[in-house]
Amino acid sequence: MCKSTLTAMTTGRRTVTDLIADVAEVLLADLDTIGAEMDAAELALAPALGADPAIAAEVSASNRANAERILTGLARRDGGYRPVDVPPEALDVVRTVVRRGVDLDVVFQAYRRGQNIAWDRWMAAAARVVPPGPELIEVLQASSRFLFDYVDQVIARVIAEAQREREEVLGGALARRVETVRLILDGAPVDRRRASTRLDYELDRRHTALVVWTETGREQVQGACESAVGVLATAAGAPRPLIFPAGTSTLWAWLGTRGDPASGAMRKAITRAHPDVRIAVGPTQAGITGFRRSHADALQVQRLLAGQPQEERLTFHQDIEVTALAARDQERAAEFVAATLGPLAVDSPAAARLRETLRVFLDEAENAPRAAERLHTHRNTVLQRVARATELLGRRPGERRLALELALELSHRLGTRVLTRP
Repeated sequence: MCKSTLTAMTTGRRTVTDLIADVAEVLLADLDTIGAEMDAAELALAPALGADPAIAAEVSASNRANAERILTGLARRDGGYRPVDVPPEALDVVRTVVRRGVDLDVVFQAYRRGQNIAWDRWMAAAARVVPPGPELIEVLQASSRFLFDYVDQVIARVIAEAQREREEVLGGALARRVETVRLILDGAPVDRRRASTRLDYELDRRHTALVVWTETGREQVQGACESAVGVLATAAGAPRPLIFPAGTSTLWAWLGTRGDPASGAMRKAITRAHPDVRIAVGPTQAGITGFRRSHADALQVQRLLAGQPQEERLTFHQDIEVTALAARDQERAAEFVAATLGPLAVDSPAAARLRETLRVFLDEAENAPRAAERLHTHRNTVLQRVARATELLGRRPGERRLALELALELSHRLGTRVLTRP
């Protein structure tokens, strides 16, 4: 929408541009909610996008970046803003989709679904800000042209980038490596020797799968994921790891060894990696079947941890296997947490302190001094919090201890996904 078009339209004392800016400012203040609605709608339309937390995170970043770009443009009061560039987050997600072999029609449909959500929110906000009548009609007409033109431009650029990425991925040795990894992970019959040659990685070994990712901006951690794989590979005695780019901020990797790598050495080594990098480690298993199963378990760990701020930078499947099994159905897990923890299953800072204290206290065999050391607090503080948690539970922690420990671990790992709002 050019400046002359917007500013030429007036509604009494105020221009259409001013009214549009008023509506945009209202929605900018609620950007997180709008982004979450777009995420939910698109992932419901295309479950393939939400099956992997790396893709889901990139979809969310793209939605927020596009919504912010549109609303920021409409909030300008000079009427002359027209975005000509595409947010880098929108290009990131389409590159990842191509690398994963997802149909590009999914991207197109997701954009249209997100556009519909944004337009519904825009109309509702406009109806609250602009009085009914000709003024509202002019605002909706002008803003709809801006919104739909923007989305059309972004889709065109995104599809062009997807085609470029596809040509790159489908060419030469990279294409053969991508195809081979996908065949193995899909459980297709493959010739072990031929696959090993294509991958330049010996499949007749024991394999430890890694999912390496970061949830911060890509500029700050460029190359950090691959560097972290190298650090762990050295610690594990795997000089030639297989690294597979799974997204702009995610790598899949496999460490091939003759025996089981030393987890202790890997835990020490992670301190030399970039602090924003997180790694999920699958169990060490043999052969092509082990290659596939270790990866599946590493992905399960990532799904459990993605989006949740945790102290652990390196998490082994064996450490949270039971929790991961219990969390496969998050709706049932949330019901279990609510039924087991009662008033402690609330998403609030106070409840979180009590849950964490009780979790560590039980993990330390009810030894208050050791729990206090882990929590960096005083022994008496631990005992006071445990007493308060016991009061809220209505029973001693020793009763139904297994269920209680599992519910505390689920709330620790999944956070708001299994907690109720106060």
